[in-house]
Amino acid sequence: MSKKIEETNEEKIIETPEVSEEKPKKVIKKKVEDEEAEEKEGHKEKKKKEYEAVMNIYTSFNNTIVHVTDMSGKTIAKITGGMVTKQDRLKANPTVGMFIAKRIEEAIKETGIKNLYIRIRAKTGNPAPGPGANAIIKSLTRAGFKILNILDTTRNPRGGPKVKGGRRGRRV
Repeated sequence: MSKKIEETNEEKIIETPEVSEEKPKKVIKKKVEDEEAEEKEGHKEKKKKEYEAVMNIYTSFNNTIVHVTDMSGKTIAKITGGMVTKQDRLKANPTVGMFIAKRIEEAIKETGIKNLYIRIRAKTGNPAPGPGANAIIKSLTRAGFKILNILDTTRNPRGGPKVKGGRRGRRV
């Protein structure tokens, strides 16, 4: 009989590791409870739909005009350099471009727009846009907007009307 008792003691020793296996099961149950809590929180917060818009930036060396429309062409916001600064000489400044972008950001965030298609336009015949365009784009990306496309829509002159000055040109 003493042998049987030892065997039962051995069985009890074998059972103790099984008890240690139960602890990870409790941990697993906690993980499942955490996942359920996260799912409940996920149901409370609905994902807001991210809308897209078209931003037209016209920059000359005298002024900067930004016009934001939705995809159908309906105006959301229109801000110029003159609305931000009093001095005429600063309307095309990169610093003023940052202030324009800040105003645009305030107007756009209310509507839920996160993605932008950007169209940059310079004065007809100019090789490059004015100094405000890059500042506007940079400050909007810092604000958290995703820029999907940047397109240059500057117009090219093709002949056009007769140049002033006559046959021999303008004489000084």
